[in-house]
Amino acid sequence: MTVHKPTAPFYAVAAAALGYAALFPLYRPVHFALLAAISLAVFFGVTLLCRGAAPKTAPAEKKPVQPKESSTGNAELDKMLKDGALAIQEMKRLDAGIADPGISADIVRLEQVSQQIFDLVRNDPSKLPQIRKFMDYYLPTTLKLLNAYDRAAATGVKGENIDSLLAKVEGMMRTVVAAFEKQLDSLFGSENLDISTDITVLETMMAREGLVGDQLHAQGRTEPPDDGIKLEL
Repeated sequence: MTVHKPTAPFYAVAAAALGYAALFPLYRPVHFALLAAISLAVFFGVTLLCRGAAPKTAPAEKKPVQPKESSTGNAELDKMLKDGALAIQEMKRLDAGIADPGISADIVRLEQVSQQIFDLVRNDPSKLPQIRKFMDYYLPTTLKLLNAYDRAAATGVKGENIDSLLAKVEGMMRTVVAAFEKQLDSLFGSENLDISTDITVLETMMAREGLVGDQLHAQGRTEPPDDGIKLEL
C-alpha cells in the first residue's frame, strides 16, 4: 500500500519563512538561526496536526472463515456423509421450487427418511454396505426424476410430453417414498435380532432364578374372557 505524506507542513514552513523575512532582516546570522528554529517548529507542529486530522481508514473486512470438513477417519463414510449432505441440500432446493403440494410433501418425507439413514450409518459405519446401492443408484436416480419434474413444471406449458412426464413422476413418488422407508427399516434388522436374542436370554435366566416363572406361565395360560363376541377371518 502506498503512503502519501501530507504537503501542508512544507507550505506552512514556506509561509513562515516569507513572513519572517518581511519582518526581520535576514542578513544577520542570528535571524537565520531563529528562522531555522521557527521553520522546524512549524514543520513538526503542522505535521502533528495533519496526523490528527487524517481520516482513519476502515479496517479491512475479514473474510468469513470456511469451516473445515471434519473427517471420521473412514474415507468411505466421509464420502457418504458428504454426498448425503449434498442430496439433502438438493431436496430442499427442489421442495422450494416445486409448487405441487403432493410432490412437495413427498420430497419433505424423502428428506426426513434420508437424514435418518445418514445419521444411523454415521453412528454405526458397519451398516455402510447396506446402503451402497441406495447411495449409488436409488438416491441419485430419485433426484434425477425430481429435477426433470422441476424443469417440466417450470415451463408452465401444457403438452403431451410435459404432461406425461409430470404424471409419471407423480405416480412414482409414493413408491419411492415407500422404498426409502423400507431402506431405513432394513437398517434395524441387526438390532431387532439382537434385541430378540437378549429378550429370550433374559426371560430364560429370570425363569431359572424363579423370578418371573409363574408370571410367564400365567401369561401363557391366559385366555380372553368369553363375552359372546367372536371374530372370524
